Amino acid sequence: MHQDLSLITTLAAGFGLALLLGFLATRLRLPTLVGYLMAGVLIGPATPGFVADMGLAAQLAEIGVMLLMFGVGLHFSLDDLLAVRRIAVPGAVVQMGLATVLGMVLALSWDWPWGSALVFGLTLSCASTVVLLKALEAKGLLDSMNGRIAVGWLVVEDLATVLLLVLLPPLAGVLGGGQAGTAGGSLAGTLLLTLLEVGGFVALMLVVGRKALPWLLWQVARTGSRELFTLAVVTAAIGIAFGAASLFGVSFALGAFFAGMVLRESEFSHRAAEESLPLRDAFAVLFFVSVGMLFDPMVLLDSPLRVLAVVAIIILGKSLAAALLVLMFRYPLNTAFTVAASLAQIGEFSFILVGLGLSLGVLSQEAQSLVVAGALISIALNPLIFALAEPARAWILARSPLARRLETREDPTAALPLSTDRKFLAGQVVLVGYGRVGQRIAMALLQRGIPFVVVELSREQVERLRGEGMAAVSGDAADPLVLVQAHVAHAAMLVIAVPDPLSARRMLETARALNPGIEVVLRTHSEEEADLLMQEGDSRVFFGEAELARGMTDHILGRFPPPPAARPGP
Repeated sequence: MHQDLSLITTLAAGFGLALLLGFLATRLRLPTLVGYLMAGVLIGPATPGFVADMGLAAQLAEIGVMLLMFGVGLHFSLDDLLAVRRIAVPGAVVQMGLATVLGMVLALSWDWPWGSALVFGLTLSCASTVVLLKALEAKGLLDSMNGRIAVGWLVVEDLATVLLLVLLPPLAGVLGGGQAGTAGGSLAGTLLLTLLEVGGFVALMLVVGRKALPWLLWQVARTGSRELFTLAVVTAAIGIAFGAASLFGVSFALGAFFAGMVLRESEFSHRAAEESLPLRDAFAVLFFVSVGMLFDPMVLLDSPLRVLAVVAIIILGKSLAAALLVLMFRYPLNTAFTVAASLAQIGEFSFILVGLGLSLGVLSQEAQSLVVAGALISIALNPLIFALAEPARAWILARSPLARRLETREDPTAALPLSTDRKFLAGQVVLVGYGRVGQRIAMALLQRGIPFVVVELSREQVERLRGEGMAAVSGDAADPLVLVQAHVAHAAMLVIAVPDPLSARRMLETARALNPGIEVVLRTHSEEEADLLMQEGDSRVFFGEAELARGMTDHILGRFPPPPAARPGP
């Protein structure tokens, strides 16, 4: 009996080539996404040999979009966003606007319709959160203030893109698409109806979903079955996405995003993220493979100048705009370079937008090929851009008086107020970082009445601390001038509560040069980093897992009586 094995062959070819090329990309120190996209190119219709089923690949990609957006919702933290809102929100909005204008002007110069040019510009304006997180983890910057600013910036971009996914279908007719989004009514009426449907769905999720979804997972968790729990999480993601599209007319992506966001507030969020991760990763791979299948490599030969122009907007235009915006907010050069490097690429949201634009008839196949080409090149170059960020900053500071003035310009939060008690600044603790660890340390010092000065990169955080009566200065503690402002020369102890070993070494050098007898306490995430930092001098290094194990061991042993003393021999 003849059987249609197109699903099996598509999965086998997609996963097999993605594994091979993803492994090769990793060995070449490239992001694995480059390998996944190239796997799609090889099994797509634009290259000779085996061609996977495009219809099935599109449906599998849709599942990948749902699970990707579900994962984004699971990791969306409103608290983290609020901590950097003053720079992330306006910065992301303005940067997306500037990038959209650049892309639109470029497309209009090619005589594209204005609607296609607008959507094309939007696809170039949003960077990949997946690529950013992997890059920050590789550099050890994920928990740093620069890392939090970059992640918050991209979260705002993600939220803006989700809104675009909602508004694009009803606007398709106005933008020149093949599907008239305003059929049977005015544009204002269509938009109002769309927003009402989205509002109804959001209200239902916030009112009912926040209680019903955790309750359902609790009932499943009580069975003790890991398989059922994983199934419940995946069913929630795909089922809510499908229900949102069927009942409210919103996209699969928005439904899955809100499913993840609602679930994040429950006590099962961590377990849900962990249990669904393998399946999310697998279908995310299929999503990137399917995007690669739609890419026509001939665009590199037929339109090389257009590809270069797209790459220039992604890498140079977006990065320069972001860096200037960060400097306008009076943040240091290292923050500007980190954010600029973070935005010098495009990824999954660009693919989702360009795919939606193609299905609505707003964008052409050429536009999709240009976007995928720009993504491939920018993602491949992103690790190199991150690696060059710090040398470039040092080179600019060494040669540019303007850059040095920007680093040392007057900032009311960069120095302690004159009203600070000078007696307070002798024998104090200098606490670098006011994250989750730093806050706990600060509360303990307050309770004991031990004087301390907080050094924090976020000016918003410093302003809040000063409002609460604490001594705090803003700036990068790796800069000697910042530690001087914290009066480290007269401090009894330097506590480095940020897990950044490279910056920690520079802080150690400055502190020891200004105050040779100072005691240093710092944290790290790995045993290797702990060993290296302890070699730098007389420092007390806390390694997270070791301290957790010690604390648990002390608690366990404290519950049992000590062993009887060994009896002396005869």
